[in-house]
Amino acid sequence: MTAIDDSPARDPDALRADMVRALRDQDGINSEPVAAAFATVPRHRFAPDAPVEVAYDLHRTVPVKKDENGLELSVMSAAHLQAVMLEQAGIEPGMKVLEIGSGGVNAAYLQELVGKQGEVTTVDIDRDVIDQARRCLDDAGYPQVRTVLADGESGVPGGAPYDRIMVTAAAWDIPPSWIRGLTAAGRLVVPLTLCGTTRSIAFDRDPDGDGLVSRSYSLARFVPMQGEGAAEERKAMLREGVALQTDEVRVPLNGQALNRALDTPRLERWSGAAYDLPDELELYLTLNLSSPARLHASNDVVECGVVEASALFGVPALVSEDSIAYRTRRENEDTGGFESGVIAHGPGAEALADEYVALLRRWAHDHRHRGAATFRYLPGPAPTPLPQNAVLRRHGIVTATWH
Repeated sequence: MTAIDDSPARDPDALRADMVRALRDQDGINSEPVAAAFATVPRHRFAPDAPVEVAYDLHRTVPVKKDENGLELSVMSAAHLQAVMLEQAGIEPGMKVLEIGSGGVNAAYLQELVGKQGEVTTVDIDRDVIDQARRCLDDAGYPQVRTVLADGESGVPGGAPYDRIMVTAAAWDIPPSWIRGLTAAGRLVVPLTLCGTTRSIAFDRDPDGDGLVSRSYSLARFVPMQGEGAAEERKAMLREGVALQTDEVRVPLNGQALNRALDTPRLERWSGAAYDLPDELELYLTLNLSSPARLHASNDVVECGVVEASALFGVPALVSEDSIAYRTRRENEDTGGFESGVIAHGPGAEALADEYVALLRRWAHDHRHRGAATFRYLPGPAPTPLPQNAVLRRHGIVTATWH
């Protein structure tokens, strides 16, 4: 006879209550409405094939669909990230909300937040994904959520305008349909990818123009947008286990020349500046380096000493046609534990290292705190000259300023 495991740890209600408490402790949940939504929605019903403990884990995603190579096309996002974005959205009862990128559970949270008088529409480009979302929403008791099969790049004009638009896939740009689809006081919450770095940004309409201005941002990771909104990303393999990527069209990616640069003696330059708040530093570097890319290296390459460990999960790099510089760190009690520095290779190593170190020092001196950046999205043709720290996109430009 097989024993039945009826321990409290496997009980969905107990796991859900534990999840809410943990989300409060980790600042994922900061408001009572979001707490109530997470305490109510039976999250495990939207991940029927996953162990119940995984569904209620704060930081684990649950695959919804993979391609033939095992690449995740759609996932149920981690609870902590969903909570942070819902807090960013500031949803109130009676609102009309559009979710772009469906999975079901986030739409259920949205429906709890808008209440009986509100409306939620969720759209996805993939029929398998939207069909599963529909089944799960019905099973969990949310038949009023509207599900739409369409490319999210176009929004869902039939239900516009929306008080809130939430995007749950990494977006490379903000199409005109999303801006047109907002009410005058509307808000867009979108995981925006800039030069390989993604942040969930809450945008309101800019009172000083036709675009959008950020009110908050947070670290985020999502599967990329599909369809018309897919990223225009460039990648160069320098050698086995070493790659550079960027979505900035003005950055040179000469793979052969940069690979040769890695074989030249390394130049080390130390900034004397503290290394901490790595996500904020990474964002600042990515959007302030004159020619940014993202350097990735495998563990084997790092162990051989070709590239520093900072590149294991991607590190902001400064590149020219034949030279490269990237961030590293070392222990230094005088700077609070760690000191930031630069490794540079190639004929132009000195110049690249000088620029990189100057930015490390500037960030540590002027911007070393959370939430220091303000993003703006300016739709339409790019102005001439381009504003400082501008990133070109199909439908407009993104700018960032630090305070």
